Amino acid sequence: MRHRESFGFSGSSGELYVSGRAVLGKKTKEILPQIDAVTIPVIDHENLDRITAETLVEVGVNAVVNAAGSATGEYPNMGPFILARAGVYILDGVGKKVFERLSTGDEIELRGDGIYKDGVLIAVGEHLDEEAAERRLRESRRVVGAALESFAQNTVEFMRHEQDLLFSKLEVPEDLAREMRGRQVLVVVRGYDYRQDLAALKTYLREVRPFLIGVDGGADALLEAGWKPDLVFGDMDSVSPEGLRLTNRVLVHAYPDGNAPGLERVKAVGMETETLPAPGLSEDVAILIAEQCGAELIVAVGTHVGLVEFLDKGRKGASSTFLTRLKVGARLVDAKGVSKLYPSRVSVWQLVALVVAGLVAVSAIVHSSNSLADIFQVLAIKLRLLLGI
Repeated sequence: MRHRESFGFSGSSGELYVSGRAVLGKKTKEILPQIDAVTIPVIDHENLDRITAETLVEVGVNAVVNAAGSATGEYPNMGPFILARAGVYILDGVGKKVFERLSTGDEIELRGDGIYKDGVLIAVGEHLDEEAAERRLRESRRVVGAALESFAQNTVEFMRHEQDLLFSKLEVPEDLAREMRGRQVLVVVRGYDYRQDLAALKTYLREVRPFLIGVDGGADALLEAGWKPDLVFGDMDSVSPEGLRLTNRVLVHAYPDGNAPGLERVKAVGMETETLPAPGLSEDVAILIAEQCGAELIVAVGTHVGLVEFLDKGRKGASSTFLTRLKVGARLVDAKGVSKLYPSRVSVWQLVALVVAGLVAVSAIVHSSNSLADIFQVLAIKLRLLLGI
């Protein structure tokens, strides 16, 4: 358990408690910019996913109140275990009425299984510690077969509705198509291990200079890594205002009927934008945009490919992802996990020191032997002739 000013022990009972200012949000991602170490997010997030949990840990929260069940046992979601292992106090399953009894800004105290405001019990849930979170994770892994069977059935069923992805032509603006034609395109989603994989692609980004598409929060991921997106695409539910303002272009993903809930959010920050109607996940449509525009190669970072990742995202099937990969084929390279292929064991400064030490040693040998110096001079002349320099 982390020890910060908001933690303490209640009276002689020795009961652990945590206090702070409540920040209410039924959608966790909407309140992430408002929370820090002195706030307590009150959310309604069934089966808390890994990405959200890691983000909450990064911003330094000490406690989380969840109206829903953080781990229902339907599939092995890592979120609650990540929070509990980091020492975050989780009060789970307190019920939706907590949103009627609390407001953002209220000073609250979590004590045992209860939430208190001004000393009055507001709601009761379950304190989910590391042991309980690990037990739930272990138990959910036993039923993963049933989750996989249901997921496969849903994928086949949804494919009937989204099969147009294979044959339809997307309404991509012509000038955008020209920008991508013949270039390599990097599509970034803020998914599992996106930071590490982007860092591993630093040399590729610097040398190839691909066209950069940030899918929703992927725009912020690119900016965080020091790269400016050429295009932000998606339903705009998780990209920051800065992510919108600092990009070259914004294209809003609309439903097939033309409805685009994200359009107002883009207009609210003063950005010019267009909409592109299409079924399926925004990350899949972004890949299809690059394919239709004639991209030479499409590299994907942070996209969802596994059962747990899709269920974490609230998807009951992977039809659009399956169809997208079927259509794009070998032109798509998934960079997920590339940072784990060749883990760095030697730092840059260690390599520099090794090279310098080697040069010093060679120089010493050369200067101590006239004949060896002549050999090096001849080799240098031959190398220059071969290279034409």
